[in-house]
Amino acid sequence: MMMPSIFREDLFDNFMQDFAFPSFPNIDKALYGTNVKNLMKTDVKETDTEYVVEIDLPGFKKDEIQIQLRNGSLTVSAAKSLDKDEKNQEGAYIRRERFAGSMSRSFYVGEHVKEEDIHPRYENGILAFRLPKEEKKAVEEKPHYISIEG
Repeated sequence: MMMPSIFREDLFDNFMQDFAFPSFPNIDKALYGTNVKNLMKTDVKETDTEYVVEIDLPGFKKDEIQIQLRNGSLTVSAAKSLDKDEKNQEGAYIRRERFAGSMSRSFYVGEHVKEEDIHPRYENGILAFRLPKEEKKAVEEKPHYISIEG
């Protein structure tokens, strides 16, 4: 007689479902929709001369990622497809949770940024690049005197 396994995959999925908790709106779902888990997690750090951008894209290959600069907007896109009928030596997959699909994210970086200013690197699932800040032109202040009448 085979004993049922107590270690089910969904053991804790509905663990707290029967408890009464105050209802809080799901802010992430309201902002990003149901695919919040597929959103490109991005960090932007500011220095004196540039912005350093790091985007998490785990599981993607470099050739599955595209970067486009157009009219001051930088768009990062990534697309991955998984063969549904793929089999390994032991047989077909029973469950696949890795992401398959496409995602993109756009940032306004300004008209001053040119393609040659961006040197992206993709390493360990992180796409990183630097964006130069717009150089502020020095404003020469001349005193303006107001003439007094009378």
